[in-house]
Amino acid sequence: MSQFASPMPSREFLWNVFQRVDRDRSGYINVDELQSALSNGTWSPFNPETVRLMIGMFDKSNQGRITFDNFSALWKYVTDWQNCFRSFDRDNSGNIDRNEMKTALTSFGYRLSDQLVETLMRKFDRHGNGTILFDDFIQCSISLHTLTAAFRQLDTDQDGVIQIHYDQFLSMVFSLKM
Repeated sequence: MSQFASPMPSREFLWNVFQRVDRDRSGYINVDELQSALSNGTWSPFNPETVRLMIGMFDKSNQGRITFDNFSALWKYVTDWQNCFRSFDRDNSGNIDRNEMKTALTSFGYRLSDQLVETLMRKFDRHGNGTILFDDFIQCSISLHTLTAAFRQLDTDQDGVIQIHYDQFLSMVFSLKM
């Protein structure tokens, strides 16, 4: 599926891709099938955690698999992320460095300290070379969005400060779909 490109492809094209990805002919695509079909541009497989997160976002039945219609929505989602990623990959290296990541997060509306950006880089830099690949960029963005949304639900006065008990914190974190 490395042929993600800008204009939305035809339904027929997507159906053909869906059928190729659906190796067991179940009429659904599971995490393993999707992972084997995705490319992050480095000839290495897509991060399994990122694939699981994406399937979870589009799996309306909570069964760990997606239908063709869900696949079409996921295709658009990944295409949008790819365009976003490319816009921040200023040197066209195929990965995002610390400065590019800081620019991306700022443009998304996050005001994070340099120390927190550094923490995110360490967390999502799968290969330990100071850069983040496309699939890890998606995972970082989804994780940050999910955690921020959970925080905002508890930040009723929107002052950026919450007070919770340890049990509440663990409940919040473990109940998040991440």
